[in-house]
Amino acid sequence: MKKLLLIILLLHFFTNIKAQDWATHYEQSDFKKTPSYAETLDYCKRLDAASPMAALISIGTSPQGKEIPMMIVDRDGLKDPVSIREKGRVITLIQACIHPGEPDGKDAAIILLRDMLINNKHRDLLEKSSILFIPIVNVDGHERFGPYNRINQNGPEEMGWRTNAQNLNLNRDFLKADAGEMQQWLKIYSTWLPEFFIDIHTTDGADFQYALTYDIEVFGTLDSGITRWLSNIYEPRITAKMKENGFPIFPYVQFRNWHDPRSGLRTGAAPPMISQGYAALQNRPALLIETHMLKDYKTRVDATIQMLTHTLFIINHQADNLKTLVEMADKSTAAPAFRKQPHPVSWNTSKTDSTMVDFYGFDYQVLKSDLTGGDWFVYDNTRPMVMKLPFFNKSLPETTVLLPEAYIIPAEWAEVINRMKLHGIKMDILTEPAEITVKSYKFKDYEFRRTPNEGRQMVKTGLTDTEETRAFPVGSVIVKTNQRTAKVIAAILEPAASGSYVEWGFFNAVFEQKEYSETYVMEKMAREMLEKSPELRKEFEALKSEPDFISNQWNILNWFYSKTPYWDQQFLKYPVGKIYDDQVLNQLRKISAPL
Repeated sequence: MKKLLLIILLLHFFTNIKAQDWATHYEQSDFKKTPSYAETLDYCKRLDAASPMAALISIGTSPQGKEIPMMIVDRDGLKDPVSIREKGRVITLIQACIHPGEPDGKDAAIILLRDMLINNKHRDLLEKSSILFIPIVNVDGHERFGPYNRINQNGPEEMGWRTNAQNLNLNRDFLKADAGEMQQWLKIYSTWLPEFFIDIHTTDGADFQYALTYDIEVFGTLDSGITRWLSNIYEPRITAKMKENGFPIFPYVQFRNWHDPRSGLRTGAAPPMISQGYAALQNRPALLIETHMLKDYKTRVDATIQMLTHTLFIINHQADNLKTLVEMADKSTAAPAFRKQPHPVSWNTSKTDSTMVDFYGFDYQVLKSDLTGGDWFVYDNTRPMVMKLPFFNKSLPETTVLLPEAYIIPAEWAEVINRMKLHGIKMDILTEPAEITVKSYKFKDYEFRRTPNEGRQMVKTGLTDTEETRAFPVGSVIVKTNQRTAKVIAAILEPAASGSYVEWGFFNAVFEQKEYSETYVMEKMAREMLEKSPELRKEFEALKSEPDFISNQWNILNWFYSKTPYWDQQFLKYPVGKIYDDQVLNQLRKISAPL
């Protein structure tokens, strides 16, 4: 009997040691702390060493030289997308800490993977799905560690900083890819092309009951088949499972008036600069998780674990369906019919079309601040309430374009060309110079943003359609739209697109006048021009009614300068050409090669 008791005690002892050995930094801290970069990396290395199903790789280095880790989890230990898909599996990418002050996803996903790899739990989630996990996207920002990085947030005790070492917000960088971290992320994304993408954050904003809100692209930016799958299969199932497990969820919304739920709720299509908006351009569904800042850290991590677990369950059971829908979307985007219908490149949320919904909020007062004179929202979380609110969630195309058969980018715009390579876009390069007729745009009524945004001087511009013959040098690239990345191409190269490279300032030099006339030269020449051209005089007289024009000598004389043959004909012209004629494209095929 004593011997049996001793064996039981020893087994219990070693079981506890084993459990303790695999307790995460977060668990050991009584759910109050998140691990440092070094502690996170060490734990991932241990998982890699302990399980044949896990592989830890680096996707590159940060600007400050730190490795950006990624775990590959596959039930057979496969480590590349081709082998995984040959097994009939889909690939899910989970990432955390693109905003390192919001580490909930890092701790949640590490616990979930630990339970899969070490504790033999949730193994069924790997039957038809493999997982990529990036615990810390922004490793430099993560190591700007401290207790004062998120003023609105309830834990953990210390956390990272929102931006990277260059003060860039990586969740505004998916399309323009200025940051080294994002350039390396895009290479991985283009290589693996995960069928589902999960990006985990913590929100700011008003106080309400939900520990977790979410966003999925169901607004028209995704292929219709994937949109229906998200709306009819994923969303109702995940909503039901989360409620069943004690975490009711709601779409990630903003309030029509800041901080004021009673003003109504709104959401809409995500721009391509952020994660779920970018994934939609790639014909892939994405899930944005936003835990609520004021909930305690354990509650937020627990909610995230549940959301991840149930999402992976749905993906695993829907793997074949999801894979088929993604393949169909890729084929549809590359097909000729896609280029024959107007393609939306920017969206607005309807201000009139809404539905009434139940929203779990808290009672609150709006006081007039005697400190600032502004509105002061005071929430009472002891008084939960269900609010009947209008929900504005219908997105409408703001601008549409008819995509060409190809775009052609002059060789000198190498920065644009190199960025496009990162997105998995196929291009051809001219091996001989070409003179061809293209459609394009001329900029007008442009306005630059007064302050920088993400280190760039952004511009809003009107457009005039043009058609002309242009000379393109050797090294210019042809970007055909008969490929699955056609939406990404349009988002980058159509100036009217939300977050286009024109808007982000990649072409700002085109807006600069580089040659000028001397006043004393132009004064004489202007008079001669008026004498010779009654039409010009008539046009000039009409302009005299514009006070800003007629009161400025430089404006007047520069206008006359613009009417001379000396004027720069490239000024305000968009350098990128659009080819709609198949014959022109066939001509270029003879003098180009794959890039």
